Amino acid sequence: MPHRPKWHGQIAAFALWSAGTALAKSWRLNFHDQSGLLKPTATGPIIFAIWHNRLATAMSFWSIVRRSRPESGLGALISASRDGGLLARTFQHFGVTPIRGSSSRRGAQALIELVSALRDGYHIAITPDGPRGPKYSVQPGIISLAQLSGAPIVPAGAHVHSKKQLRSWDAFQIPLPFARCDLTFAEPIYVPRRATPEELEAFRIRLESELRRISPD
Repeated sequence: MPHRPKWHGQIAAFALWSAGTALAKSWRLNFHDQSGLLKPTATGPIIFAIWHNRLATAMSFWSIVRRSRPESGLGALISASRDGGLLARTFQHFGVTPIRGSSSRRGAQALIELVSALRDGYHIAITPDGPRGPKYSVQPGIISLAQLSGAPIVPAGAHVHSKKQLRSWDAFQIPLPFARCDLTFAEPIYVPRRATPEELEAFRIRLESELRRISPD
């Protein structure tokens, strides 16, 4: 079963939500939408892909999507580990539904739940290089999800100009107060249901290339 935080973890999650909300209000955001999927006439769920070390900006992305597409909720794939339990509870404070699993633990069940959430109209957010890396390397699970569900993948990139980088495997980035953050949605990637293994690999490489392009360090 996915790990769930105990009482002290619940307090830590609330503290992270409070601090993150206050910090994000100070950031200077520049948003560029190349996807065309945030127009009032757009319909259907979206799979958002963002690098693991840009998760601090994820709720800023979500606030933009929620204003443009208020009819849909957001689900996020989060590891079933102890650290994932803390992150899942923190995201719940932001109104995000966690779906627990990864390639190494509860992966098949998570894929089923992700497809079900998309069919129910939820957008889905995934860190395709998480939870263990390698950094900036897209794992194939997100391509399989797009193939099974028919939902487009929208690469979400963040260029943070003033930041603190942690000594973690992904060099996690925390934007400093009043930092300038350039946020970008790239063009959507549609994966055909009958794509061959070679085509699936080409889509994986394309997604990885786009995320690297719109998320410069």
